[in-house]
Amino acid sequence: MVLVFYTRTFSQIAPSYEDRFSIIKSDTLQNQVSFSEIASDGFIDQNEYLLGPGDQINIQISGIEQFNFLVQIDPEGFVNLPKIGMLSLKSKSLAESKLIISEKIKESFKEVRIFISLNKFRRLKTSIVGEVKKSSTQIFNSNTRLFDAVTNAGLTSSSDIRNILIMNDTLKKHYDLLEFIRTGKKSQNPYLFEGDLIRINKVDKIISIFGAVLYPGNYEFVVGEKVVDLIEIAGGYLHNARLDSIEVITYSNDNETLVSNFYSQSELQNVILNKFDKVIVREKTDYFTNRLVRIDGFVKYPGYHKIVKEKTKLTELIIQSAGGFREEASLKDSYVIRTLGSEERDSEFERLKSIPIADMTEDEYDYFKARSREEKGKIVLDFRKLFIDNDFQEDLILKRGDVIVIPEAKNYITIVGQVVRPGNLIYKENLNVDDYIEKSGGFSWRAIENDVRVIKAESGEWIDADDVAHLAPGDIIWVPEDPPAPPFWETFKDVLTISGQLATVLTAIIAIIVASR
Repeated sequence: MVLVFYTRTFSQIAPSYEDRFSIIKSDTLQNQVSFSEIASDGFIDQNEYLLGPGDQINIQISGIEQFNFLVQIDPEGFVNLPKIGMLSLKSKSLAESKLIISEKIKESFKEVRIFISLNKFRRLKTSIVGEVKKSSTQIFNSNTRLFDAVTNAGLTSSSDIRNILIMNDTLKKHYDLLEFIRTGKKSQNPYLFEGDLIRINKVDKIISIFGAVLYPGNYEFVVGEKVVDLIEIAGGYLHNARLDSIEVITYSNDNETLVSNFYSQSELQNVILNKFDKVIVREKTDYFTNRLVRIDGFVKYPGYHKIVKEKTKLTELIIQSAGGFREEASLKDSYVIRTLGSEERDSEFERLKSIPIADMTEDEYDYFKARSREEKGKIVLDFRKLFIDNDFQEDLILKRGDVIVIPEAKNYITIVGQVVRPGNLIYKENLNVDDYIEKSGGFSWRAIENDVRVIKAESGEWIDADDVAHLAPGDIIWVPEDPPAPPFWETFKDVLTISGQLATVLTAIIAIIVASR
C-alpha cells in the first residue's frame, strides 16, 4: 500500500534520541583525570589487537632448562629472540604472533612448554579533530579504543557520532559509535593505531523513528543503513508494537513529495533507508491494558480489583469482588474518583488563579471558590439509593483507574473555634447547635455568638446556625473569633493624627472668613 501527499521540506532537525545528552556529557568524568590513569576495558582481544613498535612480549620456555625473555618490537616490526634470531611481526595480531613465535621456538627447542603474553603496551600518538570540544593530538596506551579518545576530546550537541572517520596511511573507514553503545558491537569501537586521525563532522542529515520502539527520536543518517538496523539501534520493538504495518515515509525524486510505504516485519529485511526518511512503528490498541480499579476503606476486600471493559458495574464489584460493605461503612459519605480525564485543564480557573481576589468580580470569585473546593474527578453518585433502595439508575460502569472510597461512618459532631472545649462530640439526633455548644463548655470570652456557622458534611455548604433545622453525623460547628481591639497607643496615635488634621482644616476656614471681612 502506498500513500502520497505533499509537504514543504522539513527544516533541519538535530538528533534527539533519548540518551544522546548523556553520551555527549560522558566526557565529564573522563576529563577529571589524566588519560594515562584510566583503566583499560579488561582483557584484550588477542585476535583483534595488532602488535606494533614498543609492545613488550614476555616469553617463558620450560623444559630441561628454564628460559624467560622480555623482548620488544622494534620500529620496523621485528622482534629479536635470544638464541633464535629476528622475527617479523609487522601487522600481526597478538594471536598470530604467539603462533609464529611458538613455531620458531620449537625449531630450536624440543619437548618444551611455551608461554607467551603481552607484558607492556606501547604508547601511540593519535589526533582528533572536527566537531569536538578540543581538537588535539593525544598520547594513549595501545589498548585505547575509539570511545575512549572521543570522550576524552568531548562531544558537542551537533557532533555526528554515527559517521566517525578514522584515517591513517593505510586505512580510511567510518565507524558508528552509537551502534557500539546500544548493541555492544566492538567492531564499531576499534583499537587505535599510531598516527590515526579521527574526524567527527557536524550532523548534516538525519532519519527518524517514532512509536513503539525503546528509543524513538531523530538519528544521524548512515549511508546504506537498513530499517531493521535502525530499529536495532533504537533499542528494538516494544511489547505492544504492531509488526504487520510498519510505515516508512520517504521523499520522492522531486524531494518535496512524501510517500508512505507499509511493510510487515519480515518484509523489512532488505529495505534501505534514505536521508530524512521516517519510520513509524504503531502500537496495538488495548494491548496489555491495565484494567484495574482500587477500593479504599470499609469493604471486606479492599485494594485492587480487575474489571472488564464496558461491562463491570459498581454493584458487581462491591458485592462480588470486594465482598460487600463492612458494618462500619458510611454509604452516605462514599464516592468514586475517575482518574481518566481528571487532569483536563480549566483555562478559566487557571486564569483566576493568577488574579488577586480583590480584583475579581463577584461571579469570578464564586466560580473560583467552587472550583477550588471541587475534588478532581469526583463522580456524583448516591450509594444509599443504589445499595439500599436498589435504584440501579445510580449504578456506574467502571473504567480503569477508578478509585472507590468507602469511609468509616461518623457518629460525631465536630465543634471548632471559640468554645471552651473544642473537638468531637458523640452525635445524638435530638440535640441542636446550642446543645452541642453547651456540651463543649459554652462560648469562650472572644466568641462571636451571633455568627455561628454549620458546615454540612454531605455538601460542604456553610449555613448560619439559625437556619439549620437538623444536624447530621459529620457536620462541623464553627464559632468565629472576635478580633482583639487595637492597642491603646495605636488608637491614641490615630486620634492625635485625626485631631491635627481637623485643627488644620478649622484654622484654614477661620483664616478665609477673617480675610473675607
